[in-house]
Amino acid sequence: MSAKPAAIHGWIILDKPRGLGSTQAVSAVKRVLRTAGYRVSGKGPGKVKVGHGGTLDPLATGVLPIAVGEVTKLTGRMLNASKMYDFTIAFGTQTAGLDAEGDVVATHDMRPSHGEIEALLPQFTGPILQIPPAFSAIKVDGKRAFDLARAGEMPEMQPRGVKVHSLSLRPPDAADDNATLQEATLSAHVSKGTYIRSLARDIAIAAGTVGHVSMLRRTRAGPFELAAAISLDKLNECVNGAQLRNLILPLEAGLADIPVLNLSPEDAELLNTGRIPTGIIVKDGMYFARDAKQRPVALLEAAAGTVKILRGFNA
Repeated sequence: MSAKPAAIHGWIILDKPRGLGSTQAVSAVKRVLRTAGYRVSGKGPGKVKVGHGGTLDPLATGVLPIAVGEVTKLTGRMLNASKMYDFTIAFGTQTAGLDAEGDVVATHDMRPSHGEIEALLPQFTGPILQIPPAFSAIKVDGKRAFDLARAGEMPEMQPRGVKVHSLSLRPPDAADDNATLQEATLSAHVSKGTYIRSLARDIAIAAGTVGHVSMLRRTRAGPFELAAAISLDKLNECVNGAQLRNLILPLEAGLADIPVLNLSPEDAELLNTGRIPTGIIVKDGMYFARDAKQRPVALLEAAAGTVKILRGFNA
């Protein structure tokens, strides 16, 4: 009888290909885990949990963090992280989904220049209000907006506040800033909840025309950049646990922005049982606690002299 593979916990940063949904990406990781000998279905000890850290449109490519094992406890935190994207606006046509698929709902002959687009960017930088696309996962009267839209009902989407930390326009191919453009490629660093499709729509409208997203690539999600991402083909090459562990990033890679709190063996044992050691004195804020062997113990939050456990890890 072959030995069971050692427990596995960490991040798989997938360079998601076009046409693959986020849930399908999770399924792809589960298939690889099964091939490597892990159990990802059923209940009870030994089952490996898998989840993603932020939905990425099927037509988009790029960074999709996949959480494995104990790291699934951090997917909510990853959903709240800021993201970075490169995207191209194709001017002249607006589609129902604001992307390269779907029916054309508006056209316009006007084409803006590079200079005109660049002059608009400050009004789309910082805190802004945007109306999400009808084809989105937002719930309207208890139903997903995209389900209503696909059924022929156009739900009324309410404006929501988001923040665009930075927005830049790729230099034009031609030297003339006044030459009109059929499309423009931009880079954006945005807060959670920002829809790039809505941002592209609004930029095009502000420029006196209409447009849709013809290319969308996520270049960063939280602390994870494209440099850390692997292709689906590379992932599918993993046929055993050792190969998979060579590609997986540790749990703490998703907590790079949080101070580390090193614990004594006694304090680590107390936290592992859900109790707060009396000797922990830290400033207000969030901390990643680990034991003397640098194993993850818990995610802690200190406030007003008290410490509470946000997430405990059994890795």
